[in-house]
Amino acid sequence: MTPDDTDRALLRLMQHDAGQPASQLGRKLGLSQPATWRRIKALRAAGVLGAPRLVLDAASLGFGVTVFLGVKLATKGRVSLEDFERTVTAIPEVQTVEHVLGLYDYRLRVVARDLADFERVLRRRVMTLPGVGDVEANVLLSEERRPGPL
Repeated sequence: MTPDDTDRALLRLMQHDAGQPASQLGRKLGLSQPATWRRIKALRAAGVLGAPRLVLDAASLGFGVTVFLGVKLATKGRVSLEDFERTVTAIPEVQTVEHVLGLYDYRLRVVARDLADFERVLRRRVMTLPGVGDVEANVLLSEERRPGPL
């Protein structure tokens, strides 16, 4: 399926607020509710739309610090990437694990209650993982979410 201009306009509206009912989306696009729902269903079936997800506000839940970690594995032959990924994803404070190309092998998004809590996670959980070599931490100061390239 190749999305047309109406599909892209629908996706832009859904990126802003995916919880809008099809009737409301349709009104904004000049479509009926059934026509809008058919388009959403087709976009899902084509894999353009993934499963809906709930976005939690970490700060409201008491996690006031977000840190991005660049992790370079010390011995690439001794620890498999799958083993590292399996063990690091078991750490509850690690929100995302991205295998990247560049200076580091992985980029992790880690949340913590405060800097002392982050230090605990870093020392006791991340640095003790098998194969971890160099680690670089970047504390998130602010974040602006931008819509995708539609």
